[in-house]
Amino acid sequence: MNEALPAINDLLGGARARPRRPPVECGDLPFVIRRDGSWLYCGTPINRKELVCLFASVLTREASGEFYLLTPAERGRIVVEDAPFVAVELNWTGVGHDQTLTFRTNVDKLVTAGPAHRIRIAYDVVTCEPTPYITVRAGAGAHPIEARIGRAVYYELVALAEPCDIAGRSVLGVWSSGCFFPLGDLPAEDDA
Repeated sequence: MNEALPAINDLLGGARARPRRPPVECGDLPFVIRRDGSWLYCGTPINRKELVCLFASVLTREASGEFYLLTPAERGRIVVEDAPFVAVELNWTGVGHDQTLTFRTNVDKLVTAGPAHRIRIAYDVVTCEPTPYITVRAGAGAHPIEARIGRAVYYELVALAEPCDIAGRSVLGVWSSGCFFPLGDLPAEDDA
């Protein structure tokens, strides 16, 4: 009986796994992620947070910037009005260079700002209003999957900000995990 065991192991070890089939392309799916972080299916809000979290776990972003829900069996494009997630809470420890900023998203994902999770500020071309984002995870190519930092959380960031000179510019920003993230330019001082 022991002699048969190595033969079975050879057979199992030599057996090749079936090649994985690519997911079926489903085209456009009737999902929309609104700017406020709410998810809609066929125009109806998905109110079960567990279901939203499940869909969020299979959210991907292509190199083109488009968003897809991707499972091993199916792949379909969805509409995202702004960023798919919203940072709704901020916790911090330390001060200055030793500070660590951790955000909680609307799908209860914790993200610590740092080299892999950058904070960036985009400005509205008409109003010049700042909109802050944090990278949640990488996407394909140059487009990460981000969370828009909610207004109240942004005000907390500004309260933690300190001045710094970067390439001759005076900016206000925050530290996290050894990285400095500018939040905006400091106003020029009047010499009057």
